[in-house]
Amino acid sequence: MTAWLMTNLIAAALLPPLLLVLLLAAGLVLCRRRRRLAISLILLSTAALYALSTPWVGGLLQKTLEISMPVSPADLATADAIVVLGGGRRVAAAEYGGDTVNGFSLERLRYAAFLHRASGLPILASGGKPGGGTLAEGRIMQHILQNEYGIAASWAEDASLTTWDNARLSAALLKNKGVRRIVLVTHAWHLRRAVPLFEAQGLDVVPAGLQFSGTRPDSILDLLPTPAGLRDSSLALHEWLGILWYKLRTSRT
Repeated sequence: MTAWLMTNLIAAALLPPLLLVLLLAAGLVLCRRRRRLAISLILLSTAALYALSTPWVGGLLQKTLEISMPVSPADLATADAIVVLGGGRRVAAAEYGGDTVNGFSLERLRYAAFLHRASGLPILASGGKPGGGTLAEGRIMQHILQNEYGIAASWAEDASLTTWDNARLSAALLKNKGVRRIVLVTHAWHLRRAVPLFEAQGLDVVPAGLQFSGTRPDSILDLLPTPAGLRDSSLALHEWLGILWYKLRTSRT
């Protein structure tokens, strides 16, 4: 079992929905022997599942990760390059006849293309092959930029498995090209983890987030549980777990 797979299995067990399923199962197992504890676990897991599944709570959690406003033209004018981080792949996608990017990566790629057209800055696409597959994410993004947006990405980093790898490997490539200040494109909820990692590699970073969250419910529907709400909450908690892990990892070195 690879270190990447083991890390993701541990993370899944510490995050919803699997963590809530485990708590609920523990409550059911303990029903006869520890009834009060069992009822507490069942109520806790049910209440947490409801709350974390609402779009409002998902938005609040993601808002805690946002560290900047949308990037401005003045910020773009001070940078040397755009770095767009991969957000995942679909391996062996039947309709494309091979590996392609998922929705998160495509959203980031579209915004990177938008910023490139506004600034003329060169683009580095960063992402490897976590979980296997044939094509690295950085290479897929490079092909999409060329074939679907008519933009030639100047560089592709294709060996990273984590955000820490994105920063380490991209920085080495960029410094060799004389790049010192970058516009970092990723989702707004990913910036709190990603920006410090790139800065630790000696780069000046202009955060360029997308999909900023709101903190007020737009309608009563935002207070009802939905699959999208649970996804947003899980993404936010995954980021906070990743931030904690990187801090622990850094403190040991």
